[in-house]
Amino acid sequence: MDVKYLKELYKDELLDNVLPFWLEKSQDKQFGGYFTCLDRKGNIFDTDKFIWLQCRQVWLFSMIYNRIEKRPEWLQCALQGAEFLRRFGHDGNYNWYFSLTREGKPIIEPYNIFSYTFAAMAFGQLARATGNQEYAEIAKTTFDIILTKTGNPKGRWDKSHPGTRSLKNFALPMILCNLSLEIEHLLDKEFLQKTINDCIHEVMDVFYRPELGIVVENLTNANELSDTFEGRVLNPGHAIEAMWFIMDLGERLGNPELIRKAAGIAVHMAEYGWDEKYGGIFYFLDRKGHPVQQLEWDQKLWWVHVETLISMLKGYLLTGSKECLSWFEKIHDYTWEHFKDKEYPEWYGYLNRQGEVLLPLKGGKWKGCFHVPRGLYQCWKTLERLEYNG
Repeated sequence: MDVKYLKELYKDELLDNVLPFWLEKSQDKQFGGYFTCLDRKGNIFDTDKFIWLQCRQVWLFSMIYNRIEKRPEWLQCALQGAEFLRRFGHDGNYNWYFSLTREGKPIIEPYNIFSYTFAAMAFGQLARATGNQEYAEIAKTTFDIILTKTGNPKGRWDKSHPGTRSLKNFALPMILCNLSLEIEHLLDKEFLQKTINDCIHEVMDVFYRPELGIVVENLTNANELSDTFEGRVLNPGHAIEAMWFIMDLGERLGNPELIRKAAGIAVHMAEYGWDEKYGGIFYFLDRKGHPVQQLEWDQKLWWVHVETLISMLKGYLLTGSKECLSWFEKIHDYTWEHFKDKEYPEWYGYLNRQGEVLLPLKGGKWKGCFHVPRGLYQCWKTLERLEYNG
């Protein structure tokens, strides 16, 4: 592996291609916030604003301002999005809506817990950039609300009938692993440690099933497997992404055994999810090999592959695992060949099973300014550490 070449490749792609795309194409200079529904060339095809994508972009531009360089245009991009969110993104009590009109009127109620998690991330990172106490308070208040919702994330908008088949989902403890480090500067140290311990336990001791060797998406509230559509579904990308969050926590805690375990799970989930016929990682699978209910199960998605790049590179850096290195190289080749648009900035998000572009959009309801730039940043910085270590 040519570490220096790859470091420059990821760095240049971030700074010269992806960030300028979002800076120039997505900002709504009239009403504030960001357009995320952008076609291949960056033209706007829908003006609805989805809160979690708005928050992710505030976080991303705050993060690069804090960690790469204090460019005023990056901070201004984050600030204008945050002010739009502060005014219109919630109901007045920091219950964050799912989506708004372009002008900021609510369309969909606050049913989605990830509107809250990314709001906490966004305002926490922006508070670090600006020293603004109001932003810090928004982040802390939102985080407190998240913790009250962990047992019932959708609240009164939950469609399931109570008491029949209550399942808990992997996504929330997974994202809390990342969020706890994101806003640690705002949290009491003892409380932070307890939150981290709880998250690690849920991810590594509950949702990871050693008897199967895999991470499952849903369990009963008694932490048991469920032989149902929801109980059998696997999302390899989710599991692999979570492992780099765990590796970051392991590094922070000085726990090499936790890091090794996470790297090993990442490798196994990549092996499990890899499409031997066409390459790439499947979106959804059934742990018993039954047909899955998600019709998009065999698509190849951008975020799955970008997150796998991060996990494998971190696994190699922190453990020296040759398996992690081999998987990084394999995923790198697939990702850069299939997801990078060779003519226009930013990357494709959705491929069919064969690896052909399914939707040529660069942003939409689910894809925004997040996984690609965050992944490029994480890989660049991990490669930088590898180069330094020689």
